[in-house]
Amino acid sequence: MNRSMKGAGFLAFLAIASILLGVGVGSVPVSPVKIMIALAGQGDEGVRALILGLRLPRVALAFLTGAALSVGGTVMQSALENPLASPFGLGVSAGAGLGATMVMAAGLTGGIAGAFLLPAAGFAGGLGTVLLALALAKAFDARLSSVTVVLTGMVISLFFSAVMDLMAAMSPEYAQRIGLWQMGSFAAKGWQGVAVLGPVLLLCFVLFMSRASMLDVMTFGDEQAQGMGVDPQRSKRRVIALVAVLTGTAVAFSGIIGFVDLVAPHVARRLFGAGHRRILPAGMVLGGSFMVLCDLAARTLASPREIPVGAVTALLGAPFFLYVFFKKRGR
Repeated sequence: MNRSMKGAGFLAFLAIASILLGVGVGSVPVSPVKIMIALAGQGDEGVRALILGLRLPRVALAFLTGAALSVGGTVMQSALENPLASPFGLGVSAGAGLGATMVMAAGLTGGIAGAFLLPAAGFAGGLGTVLLALALAKAFDARLSSVTVVLTGMVISLFFSAVMDLMAAMSPEYAQRIGLWQMGSFAAKGWQGVAVLGPVLLLCFVLFMSRASMLDVMTFGDEQAQGMGVDPQRSKRRVIALVAVLTGTAVAFSGIIGFVDLVAPHVARRLFGAGHRRILPAGMVLGGSFMVLCDLAARTLASPREIPVGAVTALLGAPFFLYVFFKKRGR
């Protein structure tokens, strides 16, 4: 068995194991056999309702969210030639969160219209933030260097976070919900998020895979990319805008969750090399599995209370961020 087959087998095992754990572990444990029986439409009706109505949509949304954030982080790091770059750091998550917070503060989340307005506002906020960050970065640096883009995104992210805190303080009746949104949660999520995020992730993943060779070239820097026939500025704008679409859609349903888009891409590169035809699918599975396990920890460590999943990813991701930063500085 060659290395690629072993890698594919490992990823398949990790995805299946994390999903079974996410669905099976809880206040009412469910064995893998019962899960398979329920998926086949048989077995106890109460168990089927628990799995198909509550746990499976939550686990599926968590997996898709982690996969989307990881794919976005992988592409962002390559486009900006910076191992610390991520959609979270660029302000996409904060922009999406601000859009959703405005909808919540206005009290427009009720009914069918509200169910679609919230993710739409998050998506628009994430995309708008990236366009703003790129416009400001280009005004300061026409070459769109990675340092300028990342610093601009961080400033915008901090500003939008302050605006969200201010809105929460001015809307006490929605403060708790806004606070939970800022930390991320998959509680009480249905199939709606899966139905929207799944196709968006699939479309963006296919587009990124079709540009895998271009992403490989971009990792060598602007001068080398231009010498190999790639317009670095135009390519950066396109892929970052596409990352904003993907990440903004994910954040619109889950809230702001950081560090997954930093951890999973680095682990994928360490295990599977630097080629994007390998690390994009590997990072997608690693990010999805990591998010499912973090969500499992969030709802079981302090049971019956639930910890925001963003707090779990931050506890694990912050030390990893420091490790990557000091490793890069040492080099």
